[in-house]
Amino acid sequence: MAKEQSATRERQRTDLREPRRYKVTIYNDDFTTMEFVVKILVEVFLKSEAEAEALMLQVHHSDKAVVGIYSYDVATSKVRKATNMAREAGFPLRLTVEPEED
Repeated sequence: MAKEQSATRERQRTDLREPRRYKVTIYNDDFTTMEFVVKILVEVFLKSEAEAEALMLQVHHSDKAVVGIYSYDVATSKVRKATNMAREAGFPLRLTVEPEED
C-alpha cells in the first residue's frame, strides 16, 4: 500500500498589522460644569487630577480636546460610560470616537 500523504498545508500570514486606533474627543458646551468634566476624565479616562484639569481647560479654551487614543472597543465603551454619566447628571456632554490619522 502506498503511503498516505497529508493534504494539510501550513499557511503563512504576512499581512499582519496593528489594530486601528481611535481617538476620543470631548467637546465644550455651555452647561456641563468644569468639575463634572474633570470627574469624567479622572473616573472614566483614568487621568490624574492635574492632567484632567489641564484637559478641561483645553476644552474650555479650544472647544474640544483629544482625551485618549484606544482600540475601537475600549474607545466606544469609555464614550458610552461617560455619556451615560453625563445624562444621569443632566449634562449634554458630547464625546466622539474617530479613527486616528496615520
